[in-house]
Amino acid sequence: MDSTHDVYVPEGTFGVLDAGEIPVQTADWGNGLAVPMSQGALVVTGIHTGTVRATATALVGPPVASVHASWEEIVEVGLRVTTGLLRVESLGHGPVDGLAPLSPAGPGWYRLRVHARGRNILPDKVSTEPVEDYLLVTWPAAPSDADIIRSSDRIDHALAHASDMPEPQPPAPTRGAEQEALRRRLLRG
Repeated sequence: MDSTHDVYVPEGTFGVLDAGEIPVQTADWGNGLAVPMSQGALVVTGIHTGTVRATATALVGPPVASVHASWEEIVEVGLRVTTGLLRVESLGHGPVDGLAPLSPAGPGWYRLRVHARGRNILPDKVSTEPVEDYLLVTWPAAPSDADIIRSSDRIDHALAHASDMPEPQPPAPTRGAEQEALRRRLLRG
């Protein structure tokens, strides 16, 4: 059963994060709403700081129902989950209690559909009362590119200026990978 909870938003984003990891250097900011990273994603809000309402739903396959007309913007992205602990998180307060985990099939690839409404009500302002709503839906799926299902002026602007955004960087190697590379160099002489 879906439930809706408030999410605190600092600096215009909240997360759909895998065990709290935020590899922001790998972020693809291209569509201006759903920002996939090497693991997990960020969601770009209209407000700068404050509270939004979010609902999270994990499915076993793609949604079968049509998209309700009340959603102003809808974007889907491929999402890599390495630990299987995908949750909606405030970047200031951590996981949002009461919202469903979004990776019930464990580690692997998922599709994340972000529905949004209200992002133009108080752009870049502070809002202690929620004026924006988000529906976050995931399901296991093969890796794939972003898909704009319902666009808006904000998304169109982000797409037009995507070339101005920094290119996503490959994830930094883990300490174990760095040590293995050093070991190989030493063995080669």
